[in-house]
Amino acid sequence: MVDFAGWRMPVQYASIVEEHLATRLAAGIFDVSHMGRLTIGGTAAVGWLESLLTRKVAGIDVGRVRYTLITSDAGGQPVVLDDALVSRDADAADGTERLALVVNASNRDRVVAWLTSCLPAAGVTFADRTLETAMIAVQGPLAIQIVGSLCTPADASRIAGLGNYRATSAVVAGHVAAVSRTGYTGEDGVELVVDAAAATPVWEAIHAAGAPLGLRACGLGARDTLRLEAGMPLYGHELREDSDPSAIGLDLAVNLEGRSFPGAGHYGGLRKHPAGRVRVGLTFDSKRSAREGDAVMQGNRQVGVVTSGSFAPTLGTAVAMAMVDRDVASPGTPVEGVIRDSRQPAVVTPLPFYQRDKRRA
Repeated sequence: MVDFAGWRMPVQYASIVEEHLATRLAAGIFDVSHMGRLTIGGTAAVGWLESLLTRKVAGIDVGRVRYTLITSDAGGQPVVLDDALVSRDADAADGTERLALVVNASNRDRVVAWLTSCLPAAGVTFADRTLETAMIAVQGPLAIQIVGSLCTPADASRIAGLGNYRATSAVVAGHVAAVSRTGYTGEDGVELVVDAAAATPVWEAIHAAGAPLGLRACGLGARDTLRLEAGMPLYGHELREDSDPSAIGLDLAVNLEGRSFPGAGHYGGLRKHPAGRVRVGLTFDSKRSAREGDAVMQGNRQVGVVTSGSFAPTLGTAVAMAMVDRDVASPGTPVEGVIRDSRQPAVVTPLPFYQRDKRRA
């Protein structure tokens, strides 16, 4: 157990590799209650978020989930405050719009402070419901089957038919849950948001139903190796305050045409005139893994820096993500990582390293 953004979090329950492979082959259950859960309501809620998020919110369908960035220009220079998921719930009978944001634990306080400072005088309500609720992620090829076994046939069918980046509600193990199909592991699965008091019984019911099928409880260690294999950026590593989203590969999360949000002009200029380093994958020819901050070299020239690295249990070798100079960013380019003062050969590799539809037999 470690302190993480004010929460006591498990790094691992048993073995990181065992938890990682269980998620790839069967299912893993993750307590992700540290993620911030914010709710927005009111007749002007959609328009208000539209003016603050990099991803288009106007016209978002009920039950749709979108990946977005939250930017600020309060200090005069645009910064990326966080990446987040925004979703739209069923509207109230009086036309009141209801939306939700899921943000990173480490950025929750400043995101809440920024959004609160931007609230209009009327038309929008905003609440931080993180401590009132719990969030449990069930990921892996058997995740939907396991969660569905704890629902009525109608709810199980609705969850099974839920599209990617969609959300619904269901009763799971006797408790009402908001169910989304997003994930951060490269596997299929769902996230369940329940009342805080329901966290233990829902967790225990899922664990009991899934353990005979190979489900394991998973900690931060496996969550990190899984997202690394899946090539997913992590705030504070690949994504930072001063990041150019295009250089990180996040153009999809930044809708510029006909929109105005904090820093829109700045990010539009970076898209038109790209410069600086870009995010790439690195595959090493050994199990010795690079870590954040390790230099990437080509000959006597430093051409980049590692942002995340680990042994990849699914692949059987070490991999990393790095920000590198554009002239060495082409797949197949040979480089070296400086790992504890020793140079290790690597090759630039397309991301993601792993895709579930191309899993090993």
